[in-house]
Amino acid sequence: MASIAVHKEAPMQKPVRREREWDPFRTMRDVLRWDPFSDSSPRWFGEELGFAAAFEVKETAEAFVFKADLPGIKAEDLDVKLTQNRLTISGKREAERTEKGETFYTFERSYGSFARSFTLPEGTLGEKIDADLKDGVLTVTLPKKPEAQPKQINVKAK
Repeated sequence: MASIAVHKEAPMQKPVRREREWDPFRTMRDVLRWDPFSDSSPRWFGEELGFAAAFEVKETAEAFVFKADLPGIKAEDLDVKLTQNRLTISGKREAERTEKGETFYTFERSYGSFARSFTLPEGTLGEKIDADLKDGVLTVTLPKKPEAQPKQINVKAK
């Protein structure tokens, strides 16, 4: 299987983990909002963090599939670009207008811009990329070239 390099341009969301072991790097990402393996610098207190989109990337026999949870983002506020072997997905979620005199007791939703870049392996069909936004989930499908798809080889018994 080919590998996909991920370049983060927004703070990371907590990854889905099935293991129960302690991971010091996960702690740095979660508590300090810093990923030591990303090519971005750490964010400091008071700095605008923007909106961090949670992504899921998988490889199938026919394609690479990118899914992102983007509730409240409109299709016209998304930008999907493929430049050579680099897929960049960016967008923004605007804060709701507030009226004078309103009181917030909890403010946990995040707003602002996000951008994520993925370096793709050779063997993709960039001209056939497809992006679909449905029910707040963006799905980007990038098909593989036929020669990059796995081939079944029959084993003959003698």
